[in-house]
Amino acid sequence: QTPEFSFPVDIYDREEEIVLVADMPGVPPNGVGINLDRGSLQIRGRAAGHPQGGSLVIQEYRVGDYVRSFTVSEEIDPTGISADLKKGVLILHLPKAEERKPRKIPVRAG
Repeated sequence: QTPEFSFPVDIYDREEEIVLVADMPGVPPNGVGINLDRGSLQIRGRAAGHPQGGSLVIQEYRVGDYVRSFTVSEEIDPTGISADLKKGVLILHLPKAEERKPRKIPVRAG
């Protein structure tokens, strides 16, 4: 059975969206799965194998599956979620629903 690991994340609350930044070393773009179901966001990634040949000197991550789950509030618009993976860093954009975005209230002079 393939071992499963948690992975570190940073989460940013921006005016228009929530941004989740996750370190997933060794995971290719086609090795990532992201699912949102009933307020539960699950991120899975399969780390590719190490290059063969030579002797291992230092091993800081192991081959296996990365798994992490988060509870997502209703303020997220599920139709606008997007993700990018570059050099082992997953950036997940969770846009806020229009009715949940902060609004400026104009003040009229009277």
